[in-house]
Amino acid sequence: MPEPALVVGLGNPGPEYALTRHNIGFAVLDAFAAKHGASFEIDARHRGAHAKVSLGGVTVRLLKPLTYMNESGKCCGPFAAFHKIRPERIIVVYDEITLEPGSVKLTVGGSAGGHNGIKSLLEHLPNAFARYRVGIGPKRFPDRPLADHVLGRMTPEELTLHKDRLPFHLTGLETILTKGVPEAQNLINRKPSP
Repeated sequence: MPEPALVVGLGNPGPEYALTRHNIGFAVLDAFAAKHGASFEIDARHRGAHAKVSLGGVTVRLLKPLTYMNESGKCCGPFAAFHKIRPERIIVVYDEITLEPGSVKLTVGGSAGGHNGIKSLLEHLPNAFARYRVGIGPKRFPDRPLADHVLGRMTPEELTLHKDRLPFHLTGLETILTKGVPEAQNLINRKPSP
């Protein structure tokens, strides 16, 4: 029987954060759940929103930590342990400032790279989970704090690009879950078509 898997989308709870760049992980996970007919329910024990789907015979749990970004690991670590999901079977979807909007990169391991959500995960999970990094572009205003960029709302152009790229993101996640990381990297780690 295939091992269960966990897909985590990082973001901040609350409507004021819904369209911010930092919440792209939540947005991708919402679309993934909708495509597969699942809906999120609050998991009070682990302080997250949880859904479950079946994909190619694999039980896939979807998790949105509601602890706020900087404490995502406090939700994910105990949740994965409770459901007996190995770190190698966890995929984390999150925003990446070093990638241009529309770009994506799939990696495993490495440092937190200044991302507080990943930093928190590394405090509560072994560094073996897959990282689905969605580009939100470099900071556009060098004289402003980084937080203003990541917590800022996406522009209409960015929202359109994100919507256009969603099918690619969902296919990417499905490929990881059904065929594994190496094959998914061949699909995902390409520059998007102009």
